[in-house]
Amino acid sequence: MEALLRAAAQQLEAVCEQPRDEAEWLLAELLGIGRSALRIHDASLTPEQRARYDEWLRRRAGGEPFAYVTGTQPFRRLTLHVTPDVLIPRADTEHLVDWALQILGLQPAPARVLDACTGSGCVALALADEAPGHGISASDCSAVALTVAQANATRLQLPVQFLLADALELPPATPRFDLITANPPYIAEHDTHLPALHHEPALALVSGPDGLTLLRRLIQQAPSGLQPEGWLLLEHGYDQGERVRALLHAQGFSKVETRRDYGGNERITGGCWSAT
Repeated sequence: MEALLRAAAQQLEAVCEQPRDEAEWLLAELLGIGRSALRIHDASLTPEQRARYDEWLRRRAGGEPFAYVTGTQPFRRLTLHVTPDVLIPRADTEHLVDWALQILGLQPAPARVLDACTGSGCVALALADEAPGHGISASDCSAVALTVAQANATRLQLPVQFLLADALELPPATPRFDLITANPPYIAEHDTHLPALHHEPALALVSGPDGLTLLRRLIQQAPSGLQPEGWLLLEHGYDQGERVRALLHAQGFSKVETRRDYGGNERITGGCWSAT
């Protein structure tokens, strides 16, 4: 086992900062055990396991993200299945969930929540898991992404209703929501970070010349989908906070504020819709 891991780490040196760690994580995932258990695991890999491990190493050495190689990604208390049809959930998106949970904790009755641009369903599923009793819905413009999200909900046995919708273009009879969350595409078309993200779906990343196209649409559409005093929470780029605050103010939202991510960057901006 040690010789296998040394060789695997050498294979991964060019694509990650901790090749030995990743080699161990891949093997632990393959064997269905914790990484620490590798130290006492003395059974040899079966030919099928060795072939699969070699394939995973080849894919990871080629630059494919770890989550796509294994097909799983942890998010808060959940382990989600992910495919290249959806964005890999990031830890910073946990701040969007935290803020949503705070708002739901102040609701006097079960709230109606929509997570737009849901992708893997990570935000909607985390809310269904941690705030049971509220009505959670999730939408996306990608039918294949919704298939991934629905499969996660079924496997985790979490009650979420899924809708195929572009931004907030919901069916006319859809009741209004008390809270809308979204982690939409927010990267500009020619951003220099895009080449490093080429394994992930462009539909979930890119949003016009300045990265704000979908954020503008969500802010413009949200009043027609929110109850009075309902909240809109939006994840955005590290340098977009000021512009998103201005867009919310211009649309008539109140209590506008921005929260920072684990790196101290402005990441989530929200506001309350006070209908007049």
